[in-house]
Amino acid sequence: MEIEESDIDARVNELLALISSTSKAVKEATKNAVLKDGELNLPDDIKKKHHDLAYHAAAESMTLLKNNNGILPLKRNTKVAIIGDFAKNPRYQGAGSSMVNTTALDNLLDCMEKSSVEVVGYAKGFDRLGQPDDVAVKEARELAKCAEITILCLGLDEVQESEGLDRQMMKLRQNQISLLKALHRDGRKIVVVLSAGSSIEIQWKSYCDAILYACLSGQAGARAVADALTGVINPSGKLAETWIEKYEDTPSLHHFAGKKRTVEYREGIYIGYRYYQKADVTTAFPFGYGLSYTTFKYSDIDVEADSVSFTVTNTGSILGKEISQLYISAPGKMVFAPKRELKGFAKTSLKPGESKRVTIPLDDKAFRYWNVKTNRWEQEEGVYKISVGRSSEDIVLSDEITLKGTTDKKPYDMRKLPHYESGDVQNVGKDEFVKLLGHEIPDGKPDISRNMTLGEMNHARSPLGWLIWAILTGMLNRSLKKGSPDLNLLFQLNMPLRGLAKMTSGMISMGMVDGIVLELRGFWFVGIIKVLVEFVKNIIQNRRLEKRLYNYK
Repeated sequence: MEIEESDIDARVNELLALISSTSKAVKEATKNAVLKDGELNLPDDIKKKHHDLAYHAAAESMTLLKNNNGILPLKRNTKVAIIGDFAKNPRYQGAGSSMVNTTALDNLLDCMEKSSVEVVGYAKGFDRLGQPDDVAVKEARELAKCAEITILCLGLDEVQESEGLDRQMMKLRQNQISLLKALHRDGRKIVVVLSAGSSIEIQWKSYCDAILYACLSGQAGARAVADALTGVINPSGKLAETWIEKYEDTPSLHHFAGKKRTVEYREGIYIGYRYYQKADVTTAFPFGYGLSYTTFKYSDIDVEADSVSFTVTNTGSILGKEISQLYISAPGKMVFAPKRELKGFAKTSLKPGESKRVTIPLDDKAFRYWNVKTNRWEQEEGVYKISVGRSSEDIVLSDEITLKGTTDKKPYDMRKLPHYESGDVQNVGKDEFVKLLGHEIPDGKPDISRNMTLGEMNHARSPLGWLIWAILTGMLNRSLKKGSPDLNLLFQLNMPLRGLAKMTSGMISMGMVDGIVLELRGFWFVGIIKVLVEFVKNIIQNRRLEKRLYNYK
C-alpha cells in the first residue's frame, strides 16, 4: 500500500530507526551481558529502548469503542478514581508461547498518578477470579463518590484466556459486570478500560460513558492507555474482529468445540463480519470499528484494475490517524459469497484540515475464489462493487468495476446449498454440510492410533492408559482450582501420541509410540514387549548418531 506525500512515512521511518537502533544496541550489549538468576542482565539504556518500542506498538493499537458526549480525553486536573484489580496488576500478555520476560512493567495506577489528572485514590473493586467480595465493592463505590470520573479497569483473567484450552464463555466475570452496574446506579460517570486478547459479549456497554479497548498491550501498555485517556495520544486502533451482543449470535454456536474428537466448521466461509453482514445480524461493534478524537472526510474515489485511490481529510481540530479500509463485493452468481470482503487498508496521519491522497493496490488475489471443480483459483465474471469505509459497516465511498471470468464451471449446485447462499449457516443441516464437503462427516470417535491424544486415553482398552489419563487430568484440575492452569499439562493432554517422538529429544522413538498404540488397543503383553525392544533399538541408534555427529568434520 502507498500513501502519497504522507508524513506517516516519517513516523514509520522513526519507528524503523528505533527498531534498528534497539537491535544494534542489544547485540552490542549482549556481548558482555551475563546471566543472572537465569535471565539476561541488560544495561539500563537497552531496557529503556525496549520499553520505548513497546510503548510505540501499544500507542498505535489503542481502540476507542465508545465516547459519549466527548468525555474523553480527560481534562487537566479532573478528579478521577482508579478502580479494578487490572489497574494495579495489569493483564498485559498471553500465556504459554506468547509469554515474554519483561524488561520493565507499567501499571495504569502509577501512570495515571503521573499524568495531568488528579487521582483521588485506588480501589481493587473485585476479585480477579470471580469470587464475591462485598468489602471490595463497598470500597470502590465509596471511592467513586470522591471523583468526577471513575476509570474502571475490567478484563479477562489468565484462567479465562490461555494457550492450550478454548474459552468456556465470552462474558466478563459476573462480579465485574455487577460492580459496573452498581457504580452506574450510583450515578457515576464511568470510563471502562478493557484488557482482553479477544472479543467479549458487551451487553453492558450502556452502563458506561466510554470504553477504551487496550487489548493485551504489552509491558508499556499502561502508559499508552494513560496517554490515550488524557489526550497525549489520539486513539487510532480498529477492531480486528466483530464484537457481538451475545454468544448465541455466533455462526458456530451449535458446533464449536464440543467433546467430540472433531469440530464441524459448518459455517464455511461465513466467519466474523462475513456472517453477520450476510445473515443481517445486529452486532455491538463491527469489524474495523474504532473512534477518534477528531473526524475524517472521504472523497474522490478512483478505481483502476490494479488500485483504488481516494482522498482523506482531517476535518477536526487535532492530529489524528485514520485506518481506511477497502472492501470488495463479488457478483455472487458462480459461487456463494459474503456481502463484502476486506482486501486492503491504509493508515494515514493527518494534521487538522490536512488532506492526503491514499492509494491501495489490488492484485489477482483481490478477486479470486477457489473452484473445487477446476481445482484452482478462478475469477468470476461480472460487476464487482468496490467500497471504502471507516469500518465494514460504515462505507463512505463506492464504485464498480467489470471483470472477465476465467471459467464457466460452477463449483457447486447452489440449489443444494440454500443456507450457504443465504448466509443462514446456523441452520445448516448434516446433509447440506456433506454436500459442501463432498464426503461424509467423520464420526468423531477417538481413533486408537498415533493420532490419539493423551487426553483421549480414557477411551483406550488399556488400564495403563486409563491410569495415565486419570493422573494427568487430576493434576490439571487441581491447577485450575488454584486459578493458575498448568500450561504444560494442557499441552500434553492435547498432544497426539506421535508428538512424543518429536518432543522428547530422542528419548522416545516412533517405534516405541507404535508399541504404546498396541498397548492402548488392548494387546497389553505384545505392546509392552515392542516398547522394550524399540527402546533398546532407540538407544543404539542414538549412540550411533552421536558418534557420527562427533566425528563429522
